Parts: sequence; structure tokens; C-alpha cells
Amino acid sequence: MRSRIVRFVAGALVLIGLVLGYFVNEYWFILTAFVGVNLFQSSMTKWCLLEDILTSSGIKD
Repeated sequence: MRSRIVRFVAGALVLIGLVLGYFVNEYWFILTAFVGVNLFQSSMTKWCLLEDILTSSGIKD
């Protein structure tokens, strides 16, 4: 369940960043870049802050 939530949040933030960057201000593309860097870092280190937050809030795998 945690991994589905993490993927959902990452996908939603990418889409939100793209829409806001296109329609509002190009600085919103930084959000998309941040999510991409976080996904890359997570794949290299096998650590994700959101996953730790979900674990501490009681959401099981």
C-alpha cells in the first residue's frame, strides 16, 4: 500500500508541476525536477522520506 501511495503522490506532483508550469509560471517546473531528483535519489539509496512518514503514521505495506 505504501509503494502505491508513493507512486501516486510522485505522479500527481509531476502532473501538477507540469500544468502549473505551463499555465501559471515556468518556475513551477522546478517542482517536477525536484520530484525527478527525489525518485533518482530514492532508487540509488533505497530511502524515501514519504515512505518513512507513511510508515510512522501507521500505513502498512
